[in-house]
Amino acid sequence: MPPAKPRLLIIGSRGFLGSYAAQAAAPDFEAIEGNRSATGQPGVVIDIRDEDSVKAAFQTVRPDLVMLFSAISDIDRCEQFPDEAKAVNLRGAEYVADAGARCNARLLFISTGAVFDGQKHGYREADPVSPVSVYGQTKVMAEKSVLALGSSAIVVRIALAIGFAPHSATNSLLDSLKKRWASGQVVALPVHEQRNPIDAVTAARFMLELLKKKDAHGIFHVGCTYPITRYDLGLKLAARMGYSDQVTPQMAPIPGRAPRGPDHYLLTHKLQAVSAIPIPTCEQVIERCFNVLA
Repeated sequence: MPPAKPRLLIIGSRGFLGSYAAQAAAPDFEAIEGNRSATGQPGVVIDIRDEDSVKAAFQTVRPDLVMLFSAISDIDRCEQFPDEAKAVNLRGAEYVADAGARCNARLLFISTGAVFDGQKHGYREADPVSPVSVYGQTKVMAEKSVLALGSSAIVVRIALAIGFAPHSATNSLLDSLKKRWASGQVVALPVHEQRNPIDAVTAARFMLELLKKKDAHGIFHVGCTYPITRYDLGLKLAARMGYSDQVTPQMAPIPGRAPRGPDHYLLTHKLQAVSAIPIPTCEQVIERCFNVLA
């Protein structure tokens, strides 16, 4: 009889990244989906804003491993509603980390390049954090809580995740761009913001690989090998979808929006040292958005 698969609770499995992780986890894990409301899928209802809901879900599932994707990732919404952002991104993460620690479950927490101010080119995991937005601030505080409550915990920072969402109502950049381009819009994208993106398929593979490695813990940066401006990335994506003439440069930040760091190039040397999966190039990341087998 084969050994039992580790029980993995994926919180936010209907979101953009979480849905890819849920699909990729099936071969090696007993994956249990956790979401705020019943979805018709096997799983458990969990609202990370409610400590009792979190405790009840953990008591029901008794997971060995946990991946926390649920968050308010809309940076402008976080800036507009800071209390809501803190309730979900900070206190929700604390409730999950505490419940995981109580049942000795290992936690992987999704964070962001927005923990940095973007004033240097290339950030390592040990570089001092310096967020300029409410979103970044909530993630910094959540990282500290997660790492303090579990010595085996993993924090994965991503500067920009791209791909098409398997489910509706997610914060998918490609779905948003495709919708706007298909309606005939010309989309302005910033020339002054650099990121090293990662496609959702490869991001999920990296995260699940880290969970399998018992000696992997702490912070890991996940992204492609080099950075690209959001404008240049948009040009490549538009060309791939047949909308090459519908991208225009945005030369300065838009007034009234949340501040964003200009350069969130996350260096991936630490990940590269422990992973059997090659760090992809930007071209590979883009292609994998359109062909998951690439």
